[in-house]
This record gives sequence, C-alpha cells and structure tokens, in this order.
Amino acid sequence: MVRLAMKQDLEKLRIDRSGQGATGVRKRSRKWLWFILTAIVLAGGVLLMPRKHEVETSPAVMVHPTRALTLVNATGYAVADRKAALASKVTSRLVWLGVEEGSRVKQGDVLARLESDDVNASLKQAEADLAAARFRVDQDNAELVDAKLNHDRFAQLEKRAVVARSEFDQAVARYRKAQAAHENAVRVLEGRKAALELARANKEYTVLRAPFDAVVLTKSADVGDIVTPIGASSTAKASVVTIADLGSLQIEADVSESNLSKIRQGQPVEIMLDAYGEERFPGYVHMIVPTADKTKATVMVKVRFDKLDPRVLPQMSAKVAFLERAPTPGERAPRLAVPVKAIVERSGGKAVFLVDAGVARLTPVKTGQALGDMLEIVEGLKPGERVVISPPDSLTDGGAVSAAGK
Repeated sequence: MVRLAMKQDLEKLRIDRSGQGATGVRKRSRKWLWFILTAIVLAGGVLLMPRKHEVETSPAVMVHPTRALTLVNATGYAVADRKAALASKVTSRLVWLGVEEGSRVKQGDVLARLESDDVNASLKQAEADLAAARFRVDQDNAELVDAKLNHDRFAQLEKRAVVARSEFDQAVARYRKAQAAHENAVRVLEGRKAALELARANKEYTVLRAPFDAVVLTKSADVGDIVTPIGASSTAKASVVTIADLGSLQIEADVSESNLSKIRQGQPVEIMLDAYGEERFPGYVHMIVPTADKTKATVMVKVRFDKLDPRVLPQMSAKVAFLERAPTPGERAPRLAVPVKAIVERSGGKAVFLVDAGVARLTPVKTGQALGDMLEIVEGLKPGERVVISPPDSLTDGGAVSAAGK
C-alpha cells in the first residue's frame, strides 16, 4: 500500500510532454513576435514623421522710411522753456486761491491773495502822510511868497534910506528862512511819495499775479497755509502754484558725447512721444547746451517742434531721432516692412516663410526700399502676419515650425 501511494505521488510530479504543453509554448512565442513587430512599426512611424523646426519669428510692421535717415537716437522729456513757481516776498497767510491744476491764466490775472491787514494800514498811513506833506508844502510856499514880497519892498526902501538897515536885514533873513522851509517841505513831500510807493508795493506783494500766459501745473498751498519766501518751518510753503507756458514746450534730450559730432544746430529731427506710440512729430535742433554731464557723459540738446501739438504735456517722455536730412513728403508715410533676415531666394525670386498655425508657408513677396535693418514689402504680406527670421535651409513649404523658447 505504501509503495502504491508513493508511485501515485511521483506520477503527479512528472512533467507533461504531450501535445497540449507544446501548444502553450507556441502561443507565448506568437505574443512576443507581435510585440516586437508593433515596436518596429511605431519606431518607423516616428522616424518617418516630418521634422519640426524651432524658429524665431517676427510680425510684418509699419515702419517709417526716415529710419534709414537716422544718425543718432536719444531719449528725453518735454519741458516748458518758460516756467515759474509763484511765491510772495512777504510772509503771510493764504486767504484766497482762485486757480487749480489745469487752469489757464492770462498775464496779469490774480491767482491768489495773502492776508494784508497790516499792509493796508501802512498804505493808509502813507497816504495820510503824503496829504500832510502836500499841505505843508503849500503853507511854506505861501510863507515864501510873502517873505519875498516883504524882502523886495524893504530892498527898495533901503535904497532910498527910508528904513533902517536892521529892518532890511530882518526882511532878508525872513526870506531866506522861508526858502529853506519850502525846500525842506518839498523834500519831505518826495519822501512821503516814496513811502506811499513802498506801501503800495508791499500791498502788491500780497497779491500773486500771472507773469505770462500759462497753465497751472501744480498747486503747492491751500487756503490757511503760511506762505514764506524762505520756508522757515515744515508747515510753511515756499510757493503757491507752479505755472508753465505750454506754447514754449520743447524736448530736452541727452546725447552721448561720442555722438555729439553728428548733431548740429537746426538739424531736422523726428520726435516720438511714448504716449502716442509710433506717431512722429517733425522738429529741429534749437540748441546744444555748451556743457556736459560728467556723471552720464552726455550733452543736453534742446529740440523744438515745427508745429506744437496741443496734446503734448510737460514731463512726457520722448524719443528723438536726429536725421541726416529733412525727409520728403513721401518719406513721412509709414510702409510695411519685415526684417531683412526674413527674406529668402526661391525660384529666382524673393519670398518669406509665413507662419500659419504652426506651419511655414513659402510666400512670394515684392520688396522695395531698405529701411535700416528692415526691408519694405510692396506686395505679398499684410500687417501683423508673422514671418520666420533666418529660416534654415532644411525648412520647406509646409514644414512644421514652433517659436523658439516655447
């Protein structure tokens, strides 16, 4: 029995080498074959896929032809040639302010008033003193006339020995005294007139007037503030308002010393204000300031507009292009252009690779004038369309592209 059981156990451990086991091995071999074939197909598909080029692109933009005439570029700010911070020569309290930022004023207009009770009293006293001095002059003049008549009468009588010599001497003394008193009264009158002018000047110091036609830029004080020409305390104001003549606006640009030889007085320029994008304003060099800034190695050049635009405001930032010559009317209009490096030679003509939804389309173009590092496109493109810059030789029409850095 024991031997029979051991034999049965050994039969269970024996490997089945019949036809059913061979079939399982063949199935496993087929699975590995299909896996290898699939991998080969996928690898071949990757190799056969079109190559995607990483390129740099640029839009077709409107460029001014004067770019080719530019010798030097500089930056600066719009500054009024006539500008004033209005303050008073006396220390007093501001009691009335009739303007605010943006107010337009004419020469002589009253902008503000300071407290003037003390100067008003001084003015009235000066007027009264002048009236008293005039009365004294009239009084002394009457005395002088009477003394002269008396002197002349005694002189005639003295010649005929009708009166004593002593009486004539008294008449002479009285006449001379009247002359001295009258001269003194006249001098006092002049002094009183000067005192009145001083009082009126002090009165005028309490009134701030516009020295020229201008626009109020800033308001530095309010009603109730103490205004002083010295600004002795932290609460005192040194000025009330700042005004500027907007008709005198010009651009003050800093030009590098190394480029100064390319600048001349009267030279034509184009002014671009950051506030108005690519819009250009014609102008000219008004002055080259005869001193340099040693910290920046620059020289200030003042540039004026041919025709000042009312949209220009003080302290606007600007760029100035100093031109080789004055542009013609046709050179002032912007033209469509692309970078020179975007142009390629294909089939005997010029073309560009236009980027459209990640695909480069070879597009024939007709070119025009060179505009610095840009080239005018007369036909074939529209503003805003992006083209490939320096396209590789391997790039063909319909090739896949992606922007560099993305």
